[in-house]
Amino acid sequence: MKNLYALLFTLVVLSLHQLNAQNLPSAGLRAGVTVSTLQGDAVNNLNDLVDLTSGMVTTTPRTGFHAGAFVNIPAGELISIEPGLYYSQKGYTMKGELGFKALDFTGANASAELQSTYIDLPVLVRVNLVKGLQVFAGPQVSYLAKNNLRVKAGALGISLFNRDIDVTDQFNKWDVALTGGLSYQFSNGLNLQAGYDYGLSKVDANSNVKSYNSAVKIGLGFSF
Repeated sequence: MKNLYALLFTLVVLSLHQLNAQNLPSAGLRAGVTVSTLQGDAVNNLNDLVDLTSGMVTTTPRTGFHAGAFVNIPAGELISIEPGLYYSQKGYTMKGELGFKALDFTGANASAELQSTYIDLPVLVRVNLVKGLQVFAGPQVSYLAKNNLRVKAGALGISLFNRDIDVTDQFNKWDVALTGGLSYQFSNGLNLQAGYDYGLSKVDANSNVKSYNSAVKIGLGFSF
């Protein structure tokens, strides 16, 4: 983790040395949709709370949103460095016959949605390919603010059970990922961006389960 912080600091310092009167930093806001899941052993990630009482268990992505701010620092004609700070919803959903140890409850038609809230700190390197079109990539450090497990069960369209459980302590507070994608910058300050976060850190607090965050992000931004 210390080496990653050192890399982020070095990138920012090097970019500042490249500044001149024609290439001043700009700030902006960005928000959009996040479609996230856990790669690896996702169905085992909550095994301290959930019994998989049937083999017919499926996992699906969770759709949330992200929003935050960024600073773009030119480092030449074609390259810029962009640190940012974002509120980001992540997680995934399990569906099937699930038993919940903490609740002494089993549902034949039950679902458990992991609702994760992270604070993402990416540091991107942007490269201008052609007018307006950019490619970007870089490291991202994330802090887990809260993890909520929403348990639901029902039959014939009738809700029989609905409860939230705080499972924040069962997950690592810090997450490290690589992020990258494409964006298009319009002349009026608007920009469209599509990217992918590839998690490198195990999300399990004990690091016993090989589950990693992954997310597709599509956002709309505005540079001042």
